[in-house]
Amino acid sequence: MAERDDAQLPATVPKPAAGNFSDSATGKRLKRFGIASKRGDLGFALGVVMILVVLILPLPSWLLDVALALSITFSVLVLMVSIFIEKPVEFSSFPLVLLIGTLFRLSLNLASTRLILAEGHKGTDAAGKVIQAFGGFIMGGSFVIGVIVFIILVIVNFIVITKGSGRIAEVSARFTLDALPGKQMAIDADLSAGLIDEGEARKRRSELTEESSFFGAMDGASKFVRGDAIAGLMITGINVIGGMIIGMAQNDLTFSKAADTYTRLTVGDGLVSQIPALIVSVAAGIMVSKGGLTQSTDKALFSQMGNMPKALGMSSGLAIALALMPGTPMIPFMLIGICAGMGAYFVGKTQDEVVAAAEAEVAKTASRPAQAPEEPISSALKIDNVRLELGYGLLTLINENGNYRLTDQIRALRRALATEMGFVMPSVRIQDNMQLAANQYVIHIKEVEAGHGDLRPNMLLVMDPRGDEITVPGEKTTEPTFGLPAMWVDVGHREEAMFRGYTVVDPPTVITTHLTEVVREAMSDLLSYTETQKLLDELDKSHQKLVGEVIPSQISVSGMQRVLQNLLQERVSIRDLPTILEGVSEACAHTRNITLITEHVRSRLARQLCDSYADHAGVVPLVTLSPAWEQAFADTIIGQGEDRQLAMPPSQLQEFISRVRQAFENFAKQGETPVLLCSPGIRPFVRSIIERFRPVTVIMSQNEIHPKAKIRTLGQI
Repeated sequence: MAERDDAQLPATVPKPAAGNFSDSATGKRLKRFGIASKRGDLGFALGVVMILVVLILPLPSWLLDVALALSITFSVLVLMVSIFIEKPVEFSSFPLVLLIGTLFRLSLNLASTRLILAEGHKGTDAAGKVIQAFGGFIMGGSFVIGVIVFIILVIVNFIVITKGSGRIAEVSARFTLDALPGKQMAIDADLSAGLIDEGEARKRRSELTEESSFFGAMDGASKFVRGDAIAGLMITGINVIGGMIIGMAQNDLTFSKAADTYTRLTVGDGLVSQIPALIVSVAAGIMVSKGGLTQSTDKALFSQMGNMPKALGMSSGLAIALALMPGTPMIPFMLIGICAGMGAYFVGKTQDEVVAAAEAEVAKTASRPAQAPEEPISSALKIDNVRLELGYGLLTLINENGNYRLTDQIRALRRALATEMGFVMPSVRIQDNMQLAANQYVIHIKEVEAGHGDLRPNMLLVMDPRGDEITVPGEKTTEPTFGLPAMWVDVGHREEAMFRGYTVVDPPTVITTHLTEVVREAMSDLLSYTETQKLLDELDKSHQKLVGEVIPSQISVSGMQRVLQNLLQERVSIRDLPTILEGVSEACAHTRNITLITEHVRSRLARQLCDSYADHAGVVPLVTLSPAWEQAFADTIIGQGEDRQLAMPPSQLQEFISRVRQAFENFAKQGETPVLLCSPGIRPFVRSIIERFRPVTVIMSQNEIHPKAKIRTLGQI
């Protein structure tokens, strides 16, 4: 991406329509704004350093006044933001703001304490005009009143607001984290069903992460508010006692004078610090209390409390009744009762109008001829092509877990199969099954169980590729995909196992591997008529003419589906669909037999087949069928056309199976995986026998060996 000067500007800053920034005053201001925004981190760090400096160095009284005014204004700003936001995550920096605000107030407490103890004997303005004003105005000339007001503020803040906010934050954090797996599964289910795209799913996961992180941080941040209240109470007590001792012992003040002066200063200081603390505590309570709201606080309150005419009417009646009672002041209760009654009248009238309009709309709609909506019975017949059921202990595998999330691996598997085999794997539906064991999973293909296994979600599966005994401590088990001996070990033994040359996989990879093999075996069943038509429709425009000539004039879509299924059944890639169509077109000129058409298509894919089955040196290892067995198969094939079938005697068939099994086992011990080569006429029949006891064995005919392929004959059966 080309770099531009305006690429670093905030999104809300309008960019000039044309010209260079340096050519206009607006451009210069925007540049300065961009530079200032880049230096914001330095300004924030400098502010924190200044707070720490206040803890060490004394402040003059005028600077303390400015800082106290800033503290009060900052607390009101936090409260207003908490009220006007619609969702708590919109103010996700609140825990950090709470920490900085608490540190700022405590530093000001320390600075004011230093001034009170050092200069308090000079008068009530020793610690600044702000503390003097709060002490004189609220105390009303009596320090007893000031002390009582201060204690009440501390009690309200400490016992009522902070304790309730902390409890709400704790419960909200717990419930948010407990609900996270279900919300993640809902997002993945919507993504698999195609209801949302990848971008929307990523956005929802990001919102879930922010929500859980926010409530987790608020659970700890509520302790800041509680600690701030305790610290304010302790500092006030220390200031009163310490100030009186200093005033009488060092400054020769009388007891009454010292008590009046230092109590007035201390209570004023406490009020200046506790009022912002109380405001921030209310803001914290609002933040954690509106977890389920999607509106600003005022809209939620007025829409939910002011939208009940019956409740307003009952409240109005009670207020009027209290106004008529002997001895109670009539005017305030009557005024409130009349206001509540008027509110009930207008709200009820508005609701009646809305209901009447809705009923009129319903009547208007009902007058139109319309069929009653009925859910089709066919919806109950829908089945999942691929479904993965997890026990409740494995639900953590579908949540965010580094780069090894199960859903990400399944998504990569679908892409890999599409690239390798040309087969678009159906979406995998993942759901929990409470009937399974906690660590068990089951794979279903078209509602039929195709595989299952048992995992340890917080451990690693270790296997020895040499087949030797595993010496790493752990729990012995069997690998669910291929049935190999394995062992579950702790994550801490990963390095040791890899050093010993073992194969180490995590639980999501175990499931993905098992799912891969199950899908590979069932690809021919999963390729439906609809998927076949979709593959044909999605071919490039340059090949659409070929599709139009072949389908349906030479072969139907269902016939094409059977050809592709035959290829997938032997794990032959159908990605080169144009070549397959050309082969089908050529074969249809001579036969309509699907088996013979498939064999001709395989010969057209000779280059691809030889490349797929070649070893690391590019050579295709072959095991040929002896002339005797070739003749035996040719002689026992009876019938003509599509009625051709193999009628080999059972004893002879058993002898063939034994020789093939023995030969391939010997080659496997030598580290070879050869291809069985036979003549084209008998290849389908040889394959139909061998796939029953060695389904992974590749059988090719002489027509499928490309002229330029390198071959190496290992033996003969």
